[in-house]
Amino acid sequence: MTHAASRLARLVLDNSLLLIAGTALAVAWANLDLESYDAVAHPLHFWVNDVGMVFFFALAAKEVFEATLPGGALASPSRAASPLAAAVGGMVAPALIYLSLASALGPAELIRGWAIPCATDIAFSAMIARLIFQAGHPAIPFLLLLAIADDALGLIILAVFYPSGTLSLPSLVILMSAAIVLALWLRRRGSRSFWPYVIGPGTLSWAALYFGGFHPALALVPIVPFMPHSPRDFGIFDPREGRQPDTLNRFEHWWATPVQLVLLLFGFANAGVPFAQIGPGTYYVLAALLVGKPLGILFFAGAARLVGGRLPPGLHLGDLLTLGIAASIGFTVSLFFATAAFPEGTALAQTKMGALLSFAAAPLAVVAGRILRRPVSVAT
Repeated sequence: MTHAASRLARLVLDNSLLLIAGTALAVAWANLDLESYDAVAHPLHFWVNDVGMVFFFALAAKEVFEATLPGGALASPSRAASPLAAAVGGMVAPALIYLSLASALGPAELIRGWAIPCATDIAFSAMIARLIFQAGHPAIPFLLLLAIADDALGLIILAVFYPSGTLSLPSLVILMSAAIVLALWLRRRGSRSFWPYVIGPGTLSWAALYFGGFHPALALVPIVPFMPHSPRDFGIFDPREGRQPDTLNRFEHWWATPVQLVLLLFGFANAGVPFAQIGPGTYYVLAALLVGKPLGILFFAGAARLVGGRLPPGLHLGDLLTLGIAASIGFTVSLFFATAAFPEGTALAQTKMGALLSFAAAPLAVVAGRILRRPVSVAT
């Protein structure tokens, strides 16, 4: 592979452009011939949403877990307070706006989708932030910390509020206990390969969630902390992390590219919504994301200062509002929450379209950055 081709491939993978490609193909196909699109996409749902996305959420869980290690952004209460508060605000405000609109204007079936606008797509939000802010600006790591905390809270919401079937606590407890015991045994015997953790405890955890009535895409989330890992966190996107030889980092390096292919299929399998199905759910999701997300982040991060939380030096109010708008891109996780919240039908189609159209936050964030006199530069 030539140097130019290698750089292009890296650009595509690092910015989740395969997900955009799959999404664009799905939207175009669904609007040209919905019946044939459904015939191809529907059989993919189980394998993509319940199996492939296991590894997407595992990589998200890795970043959350490492952020709690020494040196990590969430290891110090004073350092974690502001991004955690911002993440909470960026979930509470959109949920309240969505619930208020759905309750007041209806239909009532849409109320179940309150968590859809709580999500922040870390890849696309970070990409937009790197376009707006100069390299080294504190807004970029702050947004990443916020998105990591958002991921952690989102995983809890998905597990607690969106069971995928009839709850069976005995199945969950028995199989998950076996998964944890096996993971602990692998850790204590010094297993350095990540494959035993995936195949053994990972499979048991998937079965525990699936038969217990919870979403099996979270299967590796409780297993990730048991993999041998670095004693400290260098931070997401830090080049030193790519050189760490521990099991957890080898797991991330091996799965980083396959997960992008999973996201390609995820976009294709889930984003095929005809524009004719835009409706109230679309507008509720958009209003909650584009209005609630930046306002919640702004007010809750400000409130955190009253209890000792500190914004990074150089991060100003205008920067916080701009990154809050960038964080309004829900996309991947919002799409996933929509599929967890609703069965096939009008409500699912409408809220999916809201998740897709949240990309409108990207140009809005760029405009906000320009108005607030923050120079726009191309990320490298």
